Amino acid sequence: MSSGITFDPATIRELAKILRETDLTEIELVEKDSRIRVVRDLPVAAAPVQTYAALPPMPAAPAAAPPLAAPVAAAAPAPAAQAEFDPKNPGAVTSPMVGVAYLSPEPGSAQFVTVGTQVQAGQTLLLIEAMKTFNQIKAPKAGTVTRILVESGMPVEYGEPLMLVE
Repeated sequence: MSSGITFDPATIRELAKILRETDLTEIELVEKDSRIRVVRDLPVAAAPVQTYAALPPMPAAPAAAPPLAAPVAAAAPAPAAQAEFDPKNPGAVTSPMVGVAYLSPEPGSAQFVTVGTQVQAGQTLLLIEAMKTFNQIKAPKAGTVTRILVESGMPVEYGEPLMLVE
């Protein structure tokens, strides 16, 4: 009576094979009132862990969230450094959003800038990941980076000082 999708084991095996070959985790076929949905779970260890991708173009969302323990541990020295810093300093570069700061375009690569780097207005200083989007934080003016107040992987708040460009 129904002219929907045929639920045959060979079809389901073929869909599972497509999942493996394409690294997809789910396929769903819908035809009228019938539906076949094949889902595979990846073991956590097998899932690729990528904190962020290279620029340009703007990177896509990370495949998995970075471990929470590392950013918390890395954040420990920052309050002391920020306590000595006046956020009203005209050279202060502050965070325009809540997120996670990254000092390099991808894991293992060189930082965008280091202390002593001469920068031009509009040059990328770091990235802030917010809502699975990587936002370039650019130099508001030309000058020299005299202080970096955050570490890569460190959570940042809106208005928090990130760097000093004088």
